[in-house]
Amino acid sequence: MPLDRSAGLIDTARALAAGEVTSRALVEQALARIEATQSTLNAFRIIRTEAALAEADAADRELAAGVRKPLLGVPVAVKDDMDVAGEPTAFGCAGTHPAVTEDGEAVRRLRAAGAVIVGKTNTCEFGQWPFTEGPAFGATRNPWHTEHTPGGSSGGSAAAVAAGLVPAALGSDGAGSVRIPASWTHLVGVKPQRGRVSTWPRGESFQGITVNGTLARTVADAALLLDATSGNHPRDPHCPPAVDALAAVGRDPGRLRIALALKPPFTAVPARLLPEVRDRVVGLAGTLAGLGHTVEEADPPYGQIGLTFVPRATAGIAERVAEAPFPALLDRRTRGTARLGRLLGGAPLRVARRAETVLHRRIGRFFETYDVVLAPTTAAPPPRVGALLELSGFATDRAIIAACPYAWPWNVLGWPGVNVPAGFTPGGLPVGAQLLGPANSEPLLLSLAAQLEAELRWHERWPEPLVTDSPAV
Repeated sequence: MPLDRSAGLIDTARALAAGEVTSRALVEQALARIEATQSTLNAFRIIRTEAALAEADAADRELAAGVRKPLLGVPVAVKDDMDVAGEPTAFGCAGTHPAVTEDGEAVRRLRAAGAVIVGKTNTCEFGQWPFTEGPAFGATRNPWHTEHTPGGSSGGSAAAVAAGLVPAALGSDGAGSVRIPASWTHLVGVKPQRGRVSTWPRGESFQGITVNGTLARTVADAALLLDATSGNHPRDPHCPPAVDALAAVGRDPGRLRIALALKPPFTAVPARLLPEVRDRVVGLAGTLAGLGHTVEEADPPYGQIGLTFVPRATAGIAERVAEAPFPALLDRRTRGTARLGRLLGGAPLRVARRAETVLHRRIGRFFETYDVVLAPTTAAPPPRVGALLELSGFATDRAIIAACPYAWPWNVLGWPGVNVPAGFTPGGLPVGAQLLGPANSEPLLLSLAAQLEAELRWHERWPEPLVTDSPAV
């Protein structure tokens, strides 16, 4: 019998290994759910029906032969900025893009772990914005309230997991693009240390600020997917020491010193933490204090960190635009950002890259006093679909900064962060909080997140189903 949508990555892998279900049955079920929700959620850019079923049949043969791999036969999804052999990588852009010939390194490792890739999920154009909309594919919607965005840029992956279409998915995070949609769809979202999950064939995606990460309903599922995809291509420039993420989930984090950081980092335009989000994050701080941790308000010494982010982000967009096969189809805001990136791509970019070492030292000293930072993931709940789509470039930037001023500094630093669900606004919209740490602190962050999950049981709350499974055959 196929499993219901509450079965996570670990439960699904166990059921397959025990022979309780076949990969083909699970993949057929996932594909049916995806097709049935495309008109409402629109989570997927590409649905790999024939290829996924063939992969499922191959997994079933391996399972029958006694082969065991961490994700053998489990259906998962990946964001459409990741190369999957035989499929195009449009990365949110319009046009008919050519199929790529090789898997990216993260996808290669996902396949090596035995996973079946059922499709590629929607993302905004070049992953620039915290909403997942565009003329290339329409609007991806939030399973909790379909008139709202799931966030971005990994919005399709978040929507797919939150709705139970797949048990987990890969996304990427260049300024919060895993953590923001995880926050707005009631998920665990892991932004790992730079280089933990390879971004190859781009050794440094967006000048090193973008990393690949995981989205799941539970900390253990997110950690298992992180372990399955971690590792490096031989030519990767960043190769952090290995960690065992799943083992950390069952470990007591000990009594920690936690800084509650509610003040947004400095931005060029105002950003204000809305009360309905602040209340949820402060409530989470209270839960941590009740678990025995020392929690006090303190903000990392960010300084003018934004001045180092902008050259890297805009130069990264300029690089993508230069390679785009259909530049005339790009959003006007994308072209404007690329022009800025070309201006900042020389000396300003070199200065921004050099500043990272200084920032590591300064903010690293903060972790001599505190073990973990607890901060809002966003300053506001998810906006309505279409609210930001037609804005000018400047107005879009203002709206993004107002809603999402908290996530991007950790992309400059390259350090890990984990979004955890913090509850819901009075209107029923999900909000989240970030657990942030210094270099290579994924085990500590995941251990703490798992302790919170055991207390709050956030994975037991689901959005209303958008489709009812038909009986298995």
